[in-house]
Amino acid sequence: MENIRKLFEKYSGCRWDSASALPSSGGKRKYYRIRFSGKSCIAATGNDITENKAFIYMAGHFRSAGLPVPEILAVSDDYSCYLQEDLGDTTLFSAVGKGRKCGTYSYEEISLLKNAVAVLPDFQVRGAGKMDFSKCRPIPQSDGRSVMFDLNYFKYCFLKPSGINFDEISLEEDFGKLCKRLLKTRYDTFQYRDFQSRNIMVRDGKLFFIDFQGGRKGAPHYDLASFIWQARAAYSPELKTELVKTYIGALSEYTCVDEDEFRSDLRQFSLFRLLQVLGAYGLRGLFERKPHFIDSLPFAMDNIRELLEEPFAEYPCIGKCLLDAIPLYRHPRKEEGGKLHLLICSFSYKNGIPNDPAGNGGGYVFDCRGIPNPGRIDGYKWMTGLDAPVKDFLEKQEETGKFAEMSAKMTCMHIENFMKRGFTNLVVCFGCTGGRHRSVYFAERLAADIRESYNEKVDIRLIHREQDKDTGYFR
Repeated sequence: MENIRKLFEKYSGCRWDSASALPSSGGKRKYYRIRFSGKSCIAATGNDITENKAFIYMAGHFRSAGLPVPEILAVSDDYSCYLQEDLGDTTLFSAVGKGRKCGTYSYEEISLLKNAVAVLPDFQVRGAGKMDFSKCRPIPQSDGRSVMFDLNYFKYCFLKPSGINFDEISLEEDFGKLCKRLLKTRYDTFQYRDFQSRNIMVRDGKLFFIDFQGGRKGAPHYDLASFIWQARAAYSPELKTELVKTYIGALSEYTCVDEDEFRSDLRQFSLFRLLQVLGAYGLRGLFERKPHFIDSLPFAMDNIRELLEEPFAEYPCIGKCLLDAIPLYRHPRKEEGGKLHLLICSFSYKNGIPNDPAGNGGGYVFDCRGIPNPGRIDGYKWMTGLDAPVKDFLEKQEETGKFAEMSAKMTCMHIENFMKRGFTNLVVCFGCTGGRHRSVYFAERLAADIRESYNEKVDIRLIHREQDKDTGYFR
């Protein structure tokens, strides 16, 4: 704060009345509202100096092109902090909140959304004019490397921690095909990169645009996909179609647009954007445990389900991974009557403990490695805990009955507590060395015990992660 204070006093020649922190976003920059002499401004500070420089340069460039962005008022000598115009607290996301919550947007709300996508080509085309893309960070232009970076972001930050099984080679082949398809779409336009309603401010009925520091040269379809497929926006298919039509009309003011080709390209970029978003939600939610990103996952699944109504036959492994993710993170179905959803999973410790897909961070992980291992016996090595000889072996062990009884008692205690408190999700995992014998046996046994004890009160999904067998279902 000391650097901000010095910068402010140098800029204004006075002391501030107050400086209050503003809610942080997904990034690491921090923002403060400074009030002084009946006026206000926003102070921003961040350790990524190259990112700060990119934003400051772009803000100045866009203002010189007549585009509605905040004015930069002052910058520290080391670029670690800067002051900018205060655009208020109303984002476009909050301005259309009533329609989002009730499921039907009003005429006024739709007009605001249309205005936003109609301005987008101004940034992409007019904003690209005379822009020094070498000042963009982290890269000046979208390329194969950056596309693969985002696709691997999805794989390592979302797929793997979710415990979703996939064929690594098949997935990489799909990534290669998608990358090649995206790079066929060549445009000398500015790609905003995070064009969404949370990054658009509404002041006195006018729209102002922020958070463009990650922008670069690239295809414009990505930005439109970012806007219409924003998680939590809940735009109907009809509204999405209307917004796309509005955007194409605005883009046509700058260049001739083949609508069929554009829509085909947009579908590819929509898939790519949703994969990138899931990677971000994985990092910010599953790893960093930020509630907003965890809570956004069911809404992302709504978008995935809608987009995959027309399958991407050219990317079969990507499609399968996304379909497998939907039941892990989706909203509870209305027809399930608010039941508790119990996910029981077997796994190998060699591949890590499965992530809690519901985001509660609760439940149990039971270590079965204290039970004699049938996998060390030649006749049982290639069997699993689903096979009768393995079951017989385990049931003869003194520890087995006691382990199964204690794990079931603890799970039932949790179930009772969760149902009383109205919680909807519980995860119980059993781990062993290879994830084939003991963990599978105890996961199956617990599922049978819970079905017997709770019948229709608890919906059970049973996953044997290392066997790639999902034998559960929501009844």
